[in-house]
Amino acid sequence: MSEQKRIYLDYAATTPMLDVAREACLEGFTHWANPSSPHADGRAAGSMLENARKRFKDALGWDGEVIFTSGASEAVAMGLKQSKPMRQLVSPTEHDVVLRFSEGATPLSVDQNGMVVPMQLDKMLEAEKEAALVVIQSVNNETGVMQDMEALAKVTRDRGAVLLADCAQSSGKMPLPDADMIIVAGHKFGGPPGIGALLVKDLQLLKAYGGQEQGYRSGTQNLPYILAMVAALEAPTNWAERASELRTQLDNAIKAEGGVVIAENAPRIATIGSYHMPGVAANTQLIKFDMAGFSVSAGSACSSGTLKPSHVLEAMGIDPVTAREVIRVSIGRDTTRVQIYEFIEQWKLIFNAARKP
Repeated sequence: MSEQKRIYLDYAATTPMLDVAREACLEGFTHWANPSSPHADGRAAGSMLENARKRFKDALGWDGEVIFTSGASEAVAMGLKQSKPMRQLVSPTEHDVVLRFSEGATPLSVDQNGMVVPMQLDKMLEAEKEAALVVIQSVNNETGVMQDMEALAKVTRDRGAVLLADCAQSSGKMPLPDADMIIVAGHKFGGPPGIGALLVKDLQLLKAYGGQEQGYRSGTQNLPYILAMVAALEAPTNWAERASELRTQLDNAIKAEGGVVIAENAPRIATIGSYHMPGVAANTQLIKFDMAGFSVSAGSACSSGTLKPSHVLEAMGIDPVTAREVIRVSIGRDTTRVQIYEFIEQWKLIFNAARKP
């Protein structure tokens, strides 16, 4: 397969910028003044920034505050490090960056699908003497498993705790959960990399730090990228049903060939599938798929270069040998049925070649 015909199936890692986002970004570059400057040029840029903030909130259906950040990682750091002192309870299936910033936190227990059980969370919060910060990813970036955020939010709220939801994979695709703080990543839904947001119901949850974003962040706001992210978020999402059909086609084909769908019986977002090819190391699969012109990954793009088994699969009770044979396929708005069919045929070739004596 030539370079021009490569098939990209790694949308959970990042997505291509939408045309509307690129156009909005270019418009932002023409308004280069600092939005915090008091002169006329700065005020004009500031007006565009606040208009973009309102559009962003409207597109997400969010009535709280929005702090624009340089991406999801900064939003994570802000939510975990700038929140008022609270004991932190963190799911063991969270993204690597969350686990790094929450070192020393109390791990939540998860079931075999990596889901936090509301009753177990309730028991843990009942034992807490003070308000706790509960950190849960709404959609897992490796398996696509969707947490029961409605039930978890109710438990958290009833116990007087604070819920921080990592919605990097779900924002722009699903409604936001009823959380106190929410993490958004622009490049996951057609915006540029390097821009995101922390949504906060009540700014009193955070310690003020910096001169911008109402005093909660330092650094000149990236107006061009903010405009691009907002434009991407406002783009139609009428491809969700097609994504579901494609993922179902992929699931069924891989099972028919002797592969395994990870967390098959759990609620999963339509855009992410995690698959076990028995007896074939994930690194071997990635090399062979890449040589054949397919872009897929093994787990998170932030940790795919490591040789350690996925901490997500480990938390789900999957043995290390199996965990090292799992890859992730993720679907985007540009994915076609033909591309999925071609990937399935390549999957068969790799698996059949590995099984030959």
